Amino acid sequence: MPKQMAKGAGSSTSAPRDLDILREMVELLDSSSALTLSYQRGDATFEVSRAGHAAAPSAPVQYAAAPAPAGTAGAIAPTPAASTLKEIKSPMVGTYYGAPEPGAAPYAKIGTRVAPGKVVCIIEAMKIMNEIEAEVGGVIKEICVEDASPVEFGQVLFRVDPNG
Repeated sequence: MPKQMAKGAGSSTSAPRDLDILREMVELLDSSSALTLSYQRGDATFEVSRAGHAAAPSAPVQYAAAPAPAGTAGAIAPTPAASTLKEIKSPMVGTYYGAPEPGAAPYAKIGTRVAPGKVVCIIEAMKIMNEIEAEVGGVIKEICVEDASPVEFGQVLFRVDPNG
């Protein structure tokens, strides 16, 4: 059972309460199938994600986070500052596939250089395999979805460093 978070006006004791929020978010992540959880209170944004799944960039976190308790599947991921990475987003709802067929080499991996028009993945929608092409050139720095997972319209699939 999740513990109850402390209530009250902001004060000098907010940093310990923030750590409690992060711990509870890790517990919630452990007990769900979600890849990331996000919570905003005032100017502070808290995000946790499973290992290997970075949370989407947003405003910087105001407090330092402690490591996740031992044995938890979630890892505390402070929100990064705005970056120069460009995003490749899903143009449709469907199922993401990183390779043309099971067991085949993926279209793109972290470190792969892509050019506009290069196929980076497939999204299956209504039993039709749609090749998704890079809209920007650069080096893939992050793959934001797992193979064979559902994706939404506008969901970030890749983050690309155009200067890489």
